[in-house]
Amino acid sequence: MTKLKKILDFFKSLKVRLIILFFLIGTIPSILLRVGMLNSYENRAVSIRTSEILSQAKILANQIVSNDYLRRSSSISINAQLEQLSTIYDGRVIIIDDEFHIIKDTYQLDEGKTIISEEVIKSYNGEEITKFDSQNRYIELAIPLVVQQLDTEEKKIIGVMLVSVSTDSINLNAEYLSTNAIIIEMSCVFAVIFLSVLLSVQLVKPFHKMSSSIDMIQTGYGDDALAVNDYTETKLICEKFNGMLGRMKVLDDSRQEFVSNVSHELKTPLTSMKVLADSINSMEDAPIELYKEFMQDIGNEVDRETKIINDLLSLVKMDKAAMDLNVTNMNINELLEQILKRLKPIADKQHVELVLESFRPVSADVDEVKITLAFTNLIENGIKYNKEGGWVHVTLNADHQYFYLKVEDSGIGIPEESLEHIYERFYRVDKSHSREIGGTGLGLAITRNAILMHRGAIKVFSTEGEGTIFNVRIPLNYIS
Repeated sequence: MTKLKKILDFFKSLKVRLIILFFLIGTIPSILLRVGMLNSYENRAVSIRTSEILSQAKILANQIVSNDYLRRSSSISINAQLEQLSTIYDGRVIIIDDEFHIIKDTYQLDEGKTIISEEVIKSYNGEEITKFDSQNRYIELAIPLVVQQLDTEEKKIIGVMLVSVSTDSINLNAEYLSTNAIIIEMSCVFAVIFLSVLLSVQLVKPFHKMSSSIDMIQTGYGDDALAVNDYTETKLICEKFNGMLGRMKVLDDSRQEFVSNVSHELKTPLTSMKVLADSINSMEDAPIELYKEFMQDIGNEVDRETKIINDLLSLVKMDKAAMDLNVTNMNINELLEQILKRLKPIADKQHVELVLESFRPVSADVDEVKITLAFTNLIENGIKYNKEGGWVHVTLNADHQYFYLKVEDSGIGIPEESLEHIYERFYRVDKSHSREIGGTGLGLAITRNAILMHRGAIKVFSTEGEGTIFNVRIPLNYIS
């Protein structure tokens, strides 16, 4: 099996396939040309030879009739011409009278005998027969001997002239041509093999160059980009590869940044707790109020650590495949009412007006936990990053295919340069304000992942100092 696999892998090689292709392109036409030319030569040579013999035989047939050779077969002139025709064309001439008797045979084998054959019968009926026997390699002609009746002007057939001519000379010429053609063909085959190997090596060389460059990039000793522009195809492959490599580098940078941010975010509350604990331990006879204050601060840091861990766990769950969605058909109006009811105490504390406006009843296929988390994050951000006495307006609408959620606030807004980064993990527009309200920088990343898992889309529009609008579109029917 291993040897068979090696053989199959060998023939899968592009270089081998190119060699085979060039070999077939170079040899098959030459083989077809050789066979076609030899067949054409043989047919043409037989046709010419038949025409020549027929012409000579007709002339001789007229002389046989005019000299009344059938009654006086001793004519020296006619016999000489018959022998000459037989000698020149390496053939045999037989003269038959009207009683099917052979009166002349240039081979002197059947004189005086009777001959009855299909060709002879047809010739007695006035047909002129020409036939090539390809199996026995000879040309056969049957020519009627016709005499003109002077008194009635009718034509009378008084005999038949049979001519059999060998085509050995044609065969010898064909064999000679075939031998020369094979020699030329083999020379061409060797030339084609040499050129096909040369061309295939040249054609495949850029791909070997690409393979080496990729190996060098993997080991870190090559350039940051693949550049093999020998052909249009290799150039396109390099462009696609470089694009993929760029995306992989971005993902790798994001991963490293994410790990760094996670480490920093988890370490900060621990550092604060360590400082507070050390401070308490270093104090002797500290008042109970100070102990309570420090313990409350430690509790706040524990809550902050817990929130970061919970958000990270939510994000990890969001990163799983969409097949983990627990999709059920839900009333989105009631879902939003429940979310706003839970967030109303936070809004009242911030003195922010919270309004829900539904244009129509909406039911959709969603994962209740994930979509609730996404909508809660959007609305809660609108409350937390708002001005005192501001408002958050939540609008729900739908058509035949999607439902649309709009979360609009009168808050602090997002700077234009930060809009493209707000879905990045641990990214904060205003770090100091985020710290004050307990933000982890993961909320919008969780929201976006949850919406994308539902085959939805999210867009943001914001003006710094005036407010932010989030538009969400989600299909009514979930298709996995």
